[in-house]
Amino acid sequence: MPTKFHQHSETTKREILLAAAKLFSQKGYQSVTIREIAKKAGCSHTTLYIYFKDKEALLHALSEPPLLALKQQMEEVLLPGNVQSEQKLHSICMLFVRFCLKHRSMHRIFFETKSVRVDEPQPELEINKLRIDIFQLLKLALKDCLPPTIEDSALLSCSRIFSYMLRGIIGTYMDSEEPLDVLMERLTPTFNEAFDVLLVGFILKLRSE
Repeated sequence: MPTKFHQHSETTKREILLAAAKLFSQKGYQSVTIREIAKKAGCSHTTLYIYFKDKEALLHALSEPPLLALKQQMEEVLLPGNVQSEQKLHSICMLFVRFCLKHRSMHRIFFETKSVRVDEPQPELEINKLRIDIFQLLKLALKDCLPPTIEDSALLSCSRIFSYMLRGIIGTYMDSEEPLDVLMERLTPTFNEAFDVLLVGFILKLRSE
């Protein structure tokens, strides 16, 4: 059985993470100090350093579990099967949209804080490796829907544009008070139509070049 010390340690760690998440979402990662996080968590900054060596460690601890779960869900969608490529792309996109709207207060922290280019070959932070992996899964789903002769540079450009559209959808409903499930049920047909229109546009443009 866990000892009282272990239970206290886990409680302290959890309170630190909750405090960091709240402050990062309210004030932005760059504006928050370790001392502020410790104060909100009800501990000293020296105690905080026992669990997390710096703010980057907090960022990673907050972001890795949900991003890893999203990555695994997207990988499952792309497993070989009888589902058409367009359906897989729709599923990948809807997973991403739902994830970001579910984590409305934290999605910028998850995807934008200390981020690098999506084509960065060797990112230093583990969180950026995860972010790039997620982008690569979107890119792979999109590639299967486009002409097989598409060049890598064109595929990267199309994937970025598709990502911009997804971020636009998310930004539009970021402050919505509508429950997530209700919002998704109401707007999924519109989202899917947007995916199709953009995809058709890509195909027509590529074939005309």
